[in-house]
Amino acid sequence: MKKRVSMAAARAAWSAVLLAAGLCLLAPAAAATLDPERLPAIQAATFEVVSAKPVDDPLEYEKPLPYEQLPFQQRNDKYHSIGTAFSIGNGRYVTAAHVLLSGVNSLWGEPALRDNAGKVYAIDKVHKFSLEKDFVVFSLKERPAGAPLEVAPKPAPGRAVYSVGNAYGTGVVIRDGLYTSDTPEQQDGRWDWMRFSAAASPGNSGGPLVDEAGKVIGVVLAKSPNENLNYALPIGMVMDAPDGVGSIEQRIGYQFDVFDSTITDTLRASFDLPLPLARFFAEYKRTTNAWYDQQLAALLAQEKARLFPNGNGSDALLHSIATMGNFPKVVVRGGNDTWGVAGEERNDIRLSGNGHVTPGSYGNNFLFHLRRPDDIPAGDFYSDPQLPMGLLLQVGFLKRPFGNEQILVTSLGKPSGNVAHRDAWGRNWRLWTWDLAYANAKIAVLALPVPDGYVGVARSTIAMQEHDQAINMLALADFIYANYDGTLAQWKQFLAQPGVLPEALRDVDIDFSYGKHFRYDSGRLAFGYTPELQRIGEDSMLTLGFSFFRDGGDTVWDVAEAWVSAKALEDNYVMIVRNPSPPSHLGNDYLNEWSRLVERKFPYNEVPRREDDSSRITTVVAADGVESPSVLYAAYVSTEGSPPEDEIKGKLDRLLKDMKVKER
Repeated sequence: MKKRVSMAAARAAWSAVLLAAGLCLLAPAAAATLDPERLPAIQAATFEVVSAKPVDDPLEYEKPLPYEQLPFQQRNDKYHSIGTAFSIGNGRYVTAAHVLLSGVNSLWGEPALRDNAGKVYAIDKVHKFSLEKDFVVFSLKERPAGAPLEVAPKPAPGRAVYSVGNAYGTGVVIRDGLYTSDTPEQQDGRWDWMRFSAAASPGNSGGPLVDEAGKVIGVVLAKSPNENLNYALPIGMVMDAPDGVGSIEQRIGYQFDVFDSTITDTLRASFDLPLPLARFFAEYKRTTNAWYDQQLAALLAQEKARLFPNGNGSDALLHSIATMGNFPKVVVRGGNDTWGVAGEERNDIRLSGNGHVTPGSYGNNFLFHLRRPDDIPAGDFYSDPQLPMGLLLQVGFLKRPFGNEQILVTSLGKPSGNVAHRDAWGRNWRLWTWDLAYANAKIAVLALPVPDGYVGVARSTIAMQEHDQAINMLALADFIYANYDGTLAQWKQFLAQPGVLPEALRDVDIDFSYGKHFRYDSGRLAFGYTPELQRIGEDSMLTLGFSFFRDGGDTVWDVAEAWVSAKALEDNYVMIVRNPSPPSHLGNDYLNEWSRLVERKFPYNEVPRREDDSSRITTVVAADGVESPSVLYAAYVSTEGSPPEDEIKGKLDRLLKDMKVKER
């Protein structure tokens, strides 16, 4: 899914720009040595930022997790180490804003500090916060012993420095280098970033950058992706920031999956501090969630004039049936503002009970069609998310990294979220969410019930972005192209579940009795037949091909093709196809096809023809008494083999006898 730029990605991109500019660094200065006597005091004032590991894991795996492959510390540590913090006096502590924000919507425990002896201190209140400068100042519920670090708010480049912090979760270490220079261009015209060569590992974020006297000169925030050139915020920016202010200011580009336009805006907000940690997280979530709601709405509004189904670029799709397959597609805008469908379909993965999963993808979206196994009752399948998810997991799309292995997840347990959603076309989706506590992440599945199972979209995201992911997926529902397909036995069970039916089927009467009759009756079309025309059994197939088309002044999603076969994989079928009159700007292909329909030219001339190993016959039907109809229906009958022409014509006559077009 194309999404907004994350803080980490934005910082990495910014760093890369600076490096690409070929900026010269100051010549190395002779490194002074940090007095070893200062090391205990520095380490005592520097802490790991940790979050508690989940105690229970509801997930099930293909085999027991190989804990013996993990290092001793990872195996036995009850906490995840996520960053570094340090004391600046007066009961105040500093870390990077992005380190603390890992606790927003977290599946782990709230961030806390851990000292070198392993004691953990809970965070009490947040007193200063700046997302743009990436720092936070907070207090603890219990103050650790030991003196705070002194600060040197106006250091000069060209001196020895030491990064102090958590290295790969193995505790606080100190590494030396040089404070080489400041960035040549100020960030937003307001401050310079410090650049230094002391090593910085994952986990160093939020730790102190100290000089040879052991005084703090900066807060370590970012690492260059290409070389040992790292970035820190001058500590003076932290000390001079006003107490009692939470500031959010970040420029973000926002995109949506179905077109390549981007809206770029600044998330800008402020709120009063101090706040207890839980209330701070709640305020941050409220503010950012509302902003992402606004961004998505603004992006769709910006594109409204040419957003499907608006604009001439939509007309080709509105006057055609893009696919009759049972694999979902995404309605996307291509070149020349023309809308079509996209999505890569891969080979089926067979399941027990005649079920299968067809996996595929579009962009970062995992697309799927899931056929319900015959041994799972439809009522259970459409009401219990664990059943379809358990089958989807058999595709193998979710594996947990563990030591040197990738362990297949076989069950996610009960979902943490289960939301009903009706899209713009009256289709009833379910948005299910499962927690991946081991990764502080979420799996979201947007599933649409269809007669033979489900079609839908799945994504994973960090827990912090759950809301943004959810609103994006729900908006995507309006752009999913799906048909309704299944055996008559599956249709019978599906129609008995009124809560899953789309609005377009509410007033459609689909009535059949095995070996006796089949009948379809809607506000647009009615037709039916008996076994004299074609076999009717529980394994007969019915596909309703839905399409988007104009109906008066509105665009609707409704049945555009009905296809009923005597049995799966047979060429004995009846098919009725809706054909709207095309606008002239669509070109000759559309206009010529319409002309053939109007004039009943081949193949619409009721003359039997051979195609492959079957015989087919087609005619055109319009509403009674309409001289120039805007909609014509093509009626097809196909029979395997080479029966006599009179027999084929007789079958078409039987179909036409009870067929009525109601659209004018």
